[in-house]
Amino acid sequence: MHEHTHPLHQYPHSGRPFILALLLTLGFAVVEAVSGWLAHSLTLLGDAGHMATDGVALSIAALAAWLARRPASARHTFGFGRMEVIAALLNTLCMFGIVAGITIEAIARLRHPSMVQAPLVILIGMLGLGINVIVYTVLRHGAQSLNMRATLLHVLSDMLGSVAAVVAGTVIWLSGWMPVDPLLSLFIGVLILISSIRLLRDASHVLLEGVPRGLDIGEIGCSMAGVHGVRSVHDLHIWSLSSDETSLSAHIVIDAMDGWQETLLRLQSHLQQRYGIEHATLQPETAVLARVPLESLTRRP
Repeated sequence: MHEHTHPLHQYPHSGRPFILALLLTLGFAVVEAVSGWLAHSLTLLGDAGHMATDGVALSIAALAAWLARRPASARHTFGFGRMEVIAALLNTLCMFGIVAGITIEAIARLRHPSMVQAPLVILIGMLGLGINVIVYTVLRHGAQSLNMRATLLHVLSDMLGSVAAVVAGTVIWLSGWMPVDPLLSLFIGVLILISSIRLLRDASHVLLEGVPRGLDIGEIGCSMAGVHGVRSVHDLHIWSLSSDETSLSAHIVIDAMDGWQETLLRLQSHLQQRYGIEHATLQPETAVLARVPLESLTRRP
């Protein structure tokens, strides 16, 4: 006999912040790309590529946010919450491609520097910084899912990229030192790479059904074993359905089945209030039936 606490799967993440941010990002990416080509600035072109990647990321994020709101079905009983994780992985692949392109072009520019129109680079960099601040403000008010956190990380990297463009233009204008442009574009590439690795790590952890960060399975098992009516806990598993929904399953050893309903309610309340776990599948067993190795038991302290 299994007992579940299984709330209706609803995902309130709205795609509107993503769509508004997408329009701003893609619009400015076009402006920045044209300006970078006219100014012969690899920093601007690299940052335009970064913002274009963010546009792709926002498109995928908006689609994932929409799909995640679809209800569970007979075929997809857990709903579509993991679409945001798939979106995060796709965004990571896009960013790796951008890093490779920026690196190759930066090395070529270091070998053969070209003239850069510094005033235009400074102007576009300042405009880009303003756009990124607006996009960040729009997105910050959304739900903090893996999807949203990854997108905010994109935008923060864009802010630094815009600052790098302003710095490059200023240095060239004042000193004429051209290598600063490809060097700062490499800096942008490093920022993208760091965000990509972090995003890949978090998304992979969810897909591999690892214990969510911030939760200690041993500590949770001991605390469950300390609930009144529980003798021990075994076969405990904790994983993420999505970046903001945690599931738990466990076998609960009790003295007698006639007190299970009260014990179940206490366990549900304990998991919800202390750990925020609302979806738990708990299998009761009497001490006679619980034939498991001693080392796999989490006993009452």
